[in-house]
Amino acid sequence: MGHKKDGITIGRRELLIGAAASSAVLSMPSIVRAQGKSLKVGVYGGYFKESFDKNIFPEFTKATGIAVESIAEPTGEAWLIQLEQAARAKQAPADVSMMSQVAVLKGLTTELWAPLDIKKMPNAEKVLPHLQNKYADGRLAGIGAVSWYITLVSNTKSFPSAPTSWAALWDPANKDKLGLMALVSNSFLLEVTATTFFGGTKHLDTEAGLMDVFKKLAEVKPNTKLWYRDEAQFEAALKSGEIPMGQYYHDVTGLAVADGQPVRSTFPKEGGINDSGSWAVSKASTALDTAHVFIDYMCQPKIQALLSRKVGTAPTIPRAATDLTDAEFASVSSDIAPIVPRYDLYQTKSDWLNQKWTEMIVS
Repeated sequence: MGHKKDGITIGRRELLIGAAASSAVLSMPSIVRAQGKSLKVGVYGGYFKESFDKNIFPEFTKATGIAVESIAEPTGEAWLIQLEQAARAKQAPADVSMMSQVAVLKGLTTELWAPLDIKKMPNAEKVLPHLQNKYADGRLAGIGAVSWYITLVSNTKSFPSAPTSWAALWDPANKDKLGLMALVSNSFLLEVTATTFFGGTKHLDTEAGLMDVFKKLAEVKPNTKLWYRDEAQFEAALKSGEIPMGQYYHDVTGLAVADGQPVRSTFPKEGGINDSGSWAVSKASTALDTAHVFIDYMCQPKIQALLSRKVGTAPTIPRAATDLTDAEFASVSSDIAPIVPRYDLYQTKSDWLNQKWTEMIVS
């Protein structure tokens, strides 16, 4: 399994999509068919791309007549750099791309993204507000594509009763029992700490507030047995009970439960961490109208439900708009208000945060 790269998981998604079943046929008679048109769509490679190629893109083409040429994106910020370089030459390696939240923010600073017209995408109006990316002047630049949760996980043999709060990470009884993510920009532990002990993530607005949070987070060090980059390493230790508590992906943990492993995923009372990726359109694309059709299609309740069932992603629209059963929704999401990462900080204060993280947390 791989890591998250600026908010997007590669290996985790490959695992989920490898378990995906056959596609469901959907129809969209309300969309005018556009025979002969095509659209280049950038998604992450491996099983993620394979699942979209199998379960999603063919149904979009059936519904609209628009052919999709799927492009396997490199991970991290490499794709953002490629898009920016190509846009300067008035070229678009992909018309629409799935981008991490930090990459979307960085693209805003260079006006990389073509503004989107919400009136042309009535289904996109349903997307949750924190999953809509906007320029400072209010222009829409990105729309939530996929979403997922990081939760508090535990071994059921070591912890017969489920923890109820992220505060369990600080409990002295859990000395040397935790597995936590090793990077400040994908663990989102600053947000967890601020929400659990300082009233919310607004406490991260100032460097003084950030230092409060760093000092509090440093108190988990005696409890932390593993700061992990390799997800498979922590997952194996969680299943065996060697490291019986930590933070991990809700959906992957659910797969382990279904496989009979003695583990659980808990949405703490403070909320799970809701990470996500967005659809954004390069300003160099000549297929903006077609891109609107694609994004609107992807925001449909039927398609959001299909993604939950086939890819394991949480809906980017309100639960009530979907036909997901209680069990299906619980396998990917929660009704508890989420902790939303402060992506702005990882764009504007990246070097400072990494320095303090190294000095105070993982050293």
